[in-house]
Amino acid sequence: MTNTITKEIEISAPVSRVWKALTDHKEFGEWFRVRIDGPFRQGELSRGQITVPGYEHVKWEATVTLIEPERRFAYTWHPYAVEPDTDYSKEEPTLVEFTLKPSASGTLLKVVESGFDRIPEGRRPEALRMNTGGWEAQLKNIKRHAE
Repeated sequence: MTNTITKEIEISAPVSRVWKALTDHKEFGEWFRVRIDGPFRQGELSRGQITVPGYEHVKWEATVTLIEPERRFAYTWHPYAVEPDTDYSKEEPTLVEFTLKPSASGTLLKVVESGFDRIPEGRRPEALRMNTGGWEAQLKNIKRHAE
């Protein structure tokens, strides 16, 4: 079983446009479907509320670990933390890293989520499965949003 999810997509928009869609908390919220309380700041916890139908009970909590303008953006979070009565704070989070590179058509956006080997064994397969499908959908969402 893999412990990392890697997905990438070509976006027909300049790196600066994709960067804004990725790191402006309001734009991120539009395509990711989350209402975030304030701007992303490196080293700080980002909080909000998921707005995906059926998951409105899920809180958004991610610690921004890296903001390298127009190149890399990263945060840690608890993957597929959707059970309302479960305390996920004792689990090790996964690391989500986005990288942007200029391409012939605009921007190559890559997302890597790693660290699933630290998720409790009973949750790991479902978290991997759900986030694999989730990243496929989210990359399509940011593509539509940025283009």
